[in-house]
Amino acid sequence: MHDNTIADRILALRRLMCEAHLHAFIIPSSDPHNSEYLPDHWKGREWLTGFDGSAGTAVVTMDRAALWTDSRYFIAAAEQLRGTEFVLMKERIAGTPSVPEWLGECLAGVPQARVGIDGMVSMAAGVDDLARQLAEYGDIQVVTDIDPLDALWTDRPPVPDAKVVVHPLEYAGEEASSKLERVRAELRQKRADALLVTSLDDIAWTLNLRGSDVHCNPVFVAYLLITQEDATLFVAPEKISSQVLDTLHAIGVSTAPYEAVAARLRGITHGTMLLDPHEVNHTLWKAVACEVATAPSPIPVMKAVKNEVEIAGFRRAMERDGVAMVKWLKWLEGMMERGEVDTLTELSVSRQLEAFRAEQPLFRGLSFDTIAGYAAHGAIVHYEPTEQSDVHLQPKGLLLVDSGGQYLDGTTDITRTIALGPVTLEERRVYTLVFKGHIRLQMLKFPKGACGSQLDAVARTPLWEAGLNFLHGTGHGVGAYLNVHEGPHQIRMEWKPTPIKEGMTVTDEPGIYMEGKFGVRIENTLLVTPYTTTEFGSFLQFEPLTLCPIDLKPADLSLLDHEEKAWLNHYHQMVFQRLSPLLDEEHRLWLRNATAQVE
Repeated sequence: MHDNTIADRILALRRLMCEAHLHAFIIPSSDPHNSEYLPDHWKGREWLTGFDGSAGTAVVTMDRAALWTDSRYFIAAAEQLRGTEFVLMKERIAGTPSVPEWLGECLAGVPQARVGIDGMVSMAAGVDDLARQLAEYGDIQVVTDIDPLDALWTDRPPVPDAKVVVHPLEYAGEEASSKLERVRAELRQKRADALLVTSLDDIAWTLNLRGSDVHCNPVFVAYLLITQEDATLFVAPEKISSQVLDTLHAIGVSTAPYEAVAARLRGITHGTMLLDPHEVNHTLWKAVACEVATAPSPIPVMKAVKNEVEIAGFRRAMERDGVAMVKWLKWLEGMMERGEVDTLTELSVSRQLEAFRAEQPLFRGLSFDTIAGYAAHGAIVHYEPTEQSDVHLQPKGLLLVDSGGQYLDGTTDITRTIALGPVTLEERRVYTLVFKGHIRLQMLKFPKGACGSQLDAVARTPLWEAGLNFLHGTGHGVGAYLNVHEGPHQIRMEWKPTPIKEGMTVTDEPGIYMEGKFGVRIENTLLVTPYTTTEFGSFLQFEPLTLCPIDLKPADLSLLDHEEKAWLNHYHQMVFQRLSPLLDEEHRLWLRNATAQVE
């Protein structure tokens, strides 16, 4: 993208700001549904700045421009913003002002300053928080009723219009009518008459529908209004086939145009509507005419607890994904042993892994863009190789690969760090400490009612004892042929009070990142299962769903204690027993060696 194009876009935005009497405008990386991955239609921050990372906030005043992003993108953002007016603001780095602090400084002395932000792509809680913080710097008003991109972005991609499809009961495991009744029961308990569902994966799960509007996530753009008497799906008519329409009508769900949701909210003047200000955008929040009950939606917790059919689907999907991983690991090892490294790059091995997954039945695509970081790139958390950053692999050091697949019966997420040849003593030590943390969490037994923040330290203890730590979460929920990142439960240092319940899926992915050298992360997806019941209550444990050998070549097995080795042997034995019947003799032999018992 040419720098003068960015300059032209900033100039056009400033002209529009001048006409609207705005002194600043904020463009976040979000859509009306608070999605993690955005349809192209809502990638306005990327269009304006040229920076294509998934996280970032652009702010433009009449004489300055800045972009905030996190540590994952410092290097990429610095490169992509070079030559433009945008100044890179490194979030969570000492000395970096927040957006309100920066605007407070820029607008100091401006009487009745007005800051614009599109209320349709900004959550209600975020806008209220912004307004409160800006008020500390003077008479600054937040304006939310303008979307400058509509006027300026002349070749703006349309809102996606891909067809919605029915997710069969053989994979969903519960009728949509049953889910709607459960939601209504929760609303009655909370003394609410209606619920506006804006999260796309919540809508897809509730109605047993899927789509292809969002990269890597099988969801579709819509809103869902559930009342005690009926429900309405606000969706573009062209997305709904007669079959889907009949399916919806059979469970009492009518349809209306996607754009009609605000008018419907304004027309409901009686009763109480349950809304989550962190999930409902500011424009729709303000459109609600009836009484509001502020509370989290009951759907995320319901969705997070998988039913028996979904659990069985996860197990089958993990077997097929494990087969793809074994084929890829054997292929990669063979290429390295034969010295055929000239063609091996981060991108080429990522594409080969996707090809092996694509051979598997029910494969529907990747669950996220593959993270393949060799050597120093492995130290960049969530690094994704591009044509510009791609590097050749060498027969030494560590390759970190975090990947996953979407299958009709389940979603997978797995990380393996692989020794491509000799490793340093530092690499071996760090790898083994991460490995110990990974094992410790899966060995854990814990009381029912515990939350992920209470479990997090178990995975970190071996690392903390060595003065090491990682700043990302240890684990997140995984959807059932839905989003690979699913809440509300998480395992992380920051306080997340949602209890870890039987039937939930959650990842176990500790890591350490030595800047400029290498990174290590090892990840399995787990299922929460019963452990025991005593006079002290019920206890839970983890069952590994992921089926793939863990590379022992970079591990110092002398650092593993007896219990950790026993866990490893049991896990590898399970991997071999589950995957070997699905492999030919050549791959079966490779897997037998890769899962050989350790002493």
